[in-house]
Order: sequence, then structure tokens, then C-alpha cells
Amino acid sequence: MAGRLSVESEETSLRERFAPIVLCLLIAGAAGYALYYYWTRPPQMGTSDEVFKTVDALYTAVRSHDEKRMGECQQKLKSLRDANHLPAAAADSLDAMISKAKSGDWDHAARQLYDFMIAQRREGPIEKHSPRGK
Repeated sequence: MAGRLSVESEETSLRERFAPIVLCLLIAGAAGYALYYYWTRPPQMGTSDEVFKTVDALYTAVRSHDEKRMGECQQKLKSLRDANHLPAAAADSLDAMISKAKSGDWDHAARQLYDFMIAQRREGPIEKHSPRGK
């Protein structure tokens, strides 16, 4: 009976020593994942309704390998950037995806664009643009 108590107390002592280590590893892993997510998430493209519509059209053009429509979307995005409706970081990211598609890597560009679109959060009032000439 004394031998049995000794084995149980050794197991308890072992668990008590390793539990804080395991807990610290789990916390460090969760913190590492949070930092990875924070540093790798795509930039936000703002709240402009016109930007969202144009990026949606760009995705359709990339998925269908439509170079002409993709070029039109690229020009529209450039004008939206110049008018300060599209943040520079988001515009640069979209330009990189367009370049990837132009180089022939359509599927990879489409996946990146999809991930970019899914990561967007429309926080704040939605910015509507008036039609041309009004």
C-alpha cells in the first residue's frame, strides 16, 4: 500500500510540474497565432460603395480571365485611389493581384482576391458616390 501511494504522489507531482509549462505553451501558441493573423491580414479598402462594386467586378473579370474587363476595373480603381476613396495600401494590394493575373497566374490571383474580399469589414458609414455630372 505504501508503494501505491508513492506512485500516485509521483504522478501528481509530475502533473503539477508540467501543467504550468503546458499552459504557457498553449498561451504562447494562441498569442503567436493572433500576431500572425494580425500581420498577414489584407488591408481594408474603406467604406466606398463604388470601390466594393469595382472590386466585385474585378473578381468576376479575374475568374473569367477577361483581360479587357480587368483593365477597365484597374483604371476605375486607379481613379478611386486618386480621388481618395481607396486607401493606398488596399490599392497596392489589388494592383499586385492584377499583375499576378496579367502574368498568367489567374487562379492564384482569384484566390488572393477572394481572400482579400472576405477579410473586408465595412465599418462606418457607407460612402455613396454621386453619378457623374451631378
